Amino acid sequence: MDGTTSVGIAVHYDVGFRSEPLGRTGFAHLFEHVMFQGSARVGPADHFRYVQAAGGTANGSTHQDYTDYYQVVPAQALERVLFLEADRMQALRITEQTLCTQRSVVKEEIRQTVTDKPYGGFPWTVLPSVLYSTFPNAHNGYGDFDDLDAATAAECRSFFHNYYAPGNAVVTICGDVIPQHAFDMVDRYFAGIPARPAPAPAALAEPMPTGQRSAVHTDRHATLAATAIGYRMPDAATDLTGYLAHMALSEILTGRDTSRLKHRLVHRDALVTDISTSCGLFGPLRARDPETFICVAMHTRQTPTERVLADIDDQIADLATSGPSDRELVQANALTSAAVWRGFDDLVTRTRALGAYELLFRRPQLVEDLGSLLASVTASDVATAAAALQPEQRAVLSLDARGGDAR
Repeated sequence: MDGTTSVGIAVHYDVGFRSEPLGRTGFAHLFEHVMFQGSARVGPADHFRYVQAAGGTANGSTHQDYTDYYQVVPAQALERVLFLEADRMQALRITEQTLCTQRSVVKEEIRQTVTDKPYGGFPWTVLPSVLYSTFPNAHNGYGDFDDLDAATAAECRSFFHNYYAPGNAVVTICGDVIPQHAFDMVDRYFAGIPARPAPAPAALAEPMPTGQRSAVHTDRHATLAATAIGYRMPDAATDLTGYLAHMALSEILTGRDTSRLKHRLVHRDALVTDISTSCGLFGPLRARDPETFICVAMHTRQTPTERVLADIDDQIADLATSGPSDRELVQANALTSAAVWRGFDDLVTRTRALGAYELLFRRPQLVEDLGSLLASVTASDVATAAAALQPEQRAVLSLDARGGDAR
C-alpha cells in the first residue's frame, strides 16, 4: 500500500472465551475460524482473497471478552470491506464440513503453539486455573480436544445467533476517510441487518484468593524450569489509576536490564536467567475485570521456587514501603507513555484499540488519553500497586521442565 492512503476497519463482538459454555472450551476461538468460511454472497475463504486483491491485509483474534476481525486496506476499498463484514454478520454460512475442517485447523494450531512447543501457552493457558475458581475465568481458552470434537454445526448456529448480533458489535473505522462518508456506508450495509437481543454478560465476579494457591505444570519439551506468579489487578473500568499504576510498576520491576528484579535476580544473584512482568494475559487493557498481573521467571531446575519468590517479595515490599526513586518514576512514566504513543501510530493497533476500549470500557478516547495518564502516575500510585501484590492473594505455577537432559 506504498503511496496510497489507508484505512483500518475492525468489528469487535462482545464474546470471548469467557463466554463459552461449560463443556465447550475453545469454542469462541473455533468460531473465529468459522467466520472466515463464507456467508450468503461470499465464498469460503474469499474474505481474505477480496481483501488481499485490494492490496490489504485481514485477520481475527479471540480474547477473554471479545473477538475482533480487522483489516487495513487502501481507502478506496473501505466499501468492499464493509460489505464483507456486514454480509457475514447477517448471513454466515455454517456447515458440518466447514466445522470439521476448521476444527482440524484449530487443533493443529494448538499442537504447533502449545502442546508440541517448549513453553507453549505458558503461562496464559494454565495460570488462570490456579488463580481463579469459576469456569469462565479459569478454563483454557484454546480448549480441550474432546470439547472441540463434541462441537456441532447446530451449536455454531446458536452461538452466532446469540453473540454475533448487531447490538453486540462495535464497528471501527480509522484513517484517511471523511467521517460522514464512512457513517453513510456503514448505514448502507449494516442498517438492514435484523436486530436481535444482546446476550446477558458472562458472570465473571469472584472473591479474591484468601491464601496462596500453587500448582505444577509439566512441560516435556522445556529445558529450563520456570515460575509464573499471578495476582489480581484493579478493575480498569472503576479504578483506572490503580490499573495504570500496575503498568508503571511492571516497568520498574522488569522493563529494563537495570530494573529492580532484573538487576537483583539476573545480574546480581544469577538466580534466574530471565524475568518479566506484564499486565493482562494478552497485554494491558484487553479484558474486563478480573484481570491478571503476571510475573514469569526462567531458571534452572535446581533453583528453589521459594528462593525466587523470596527475592521477588523483597523487592515488591520495598517498593510498597518506600515507593520508587525519582529516577525510577521518571523513567517508568516516560517509557510507558512513549510505548503507548508509538504503538498507536500503527494503524492496525489504533483501530483495534479504539474498538476494544469502546466495547470493554465505553472509553474509546483512551487512545488519545492513555499516554498522558501514564505520564501522570505518581510514586504513591506505584507504592499502592506494589502493596496490593500480596503473597496470600496470588497464584504460583511451577513449570517442571522435562525436555532433553535438563539440569
